[in-house]
Amino acid sequence: MARPLLMLDVDGPLAPYVGSPYRRPEGYLTHRVPVRSWRERQRASGIRDPKPLRVWLHPDHGPALRALPYELVWATTWKNEANEHLAPLLGLPELPYVDWPSMHHGDPDGLHWKTRHLVAWAAGRPFAWVDDETGPQDAAWIAAHHPAPALTLTVDHRFGLRPTDFTALADWAGRNES
Repeated sequence: MARPLLMLDVDGPLAPYVGSPYRRPEGYLTHRVPVRSWRERQRASGIRDPKPLRVWLHPDHGPALRALPYELVWATTWKNEANEHLAPLLGLPELPYVDWPSMHHGDPDGLHWKTRHLVAWAAGRPFAWVDDETGPQDAAWIAAHHPAPALTLTVDHRFGLRPTDFTALADWAGRNES
């Protein structure tokens, strides 16, 4: 039996962010990671020697994700850098990742720029997508264009994944294993 896919965004669901660097959500730890793509963007904007990126991660999230009945997939702009920098900090193995053909582009139907790519990447398999930027239009489009069950779980970027999110993911997967 194939397990459903769990498409994971990083910034927001796994690494919450807020306006102040001093308002780290409870239970999260601060990490400084030397992300190449981040440093390149910082240099391109005129910063000569950018600091490593500050990321808040919850140490319980890796084990909680591994315990879910899913095949985990990075669905993030971090692409394979999530394996390099975040997986070890979360206690996750190397995961497959969506290698976006383009990022942050506009969509003619007002969908999130990831939506169409994730449906194509899932190739007809059931999937749950955890992100902080999805809207009702994404869920409706996926329901109309994806032949298998799909869950779009929108997470508040200020707090990241919460226990209720893990419960919702486990319950949905239990109903949608193929």
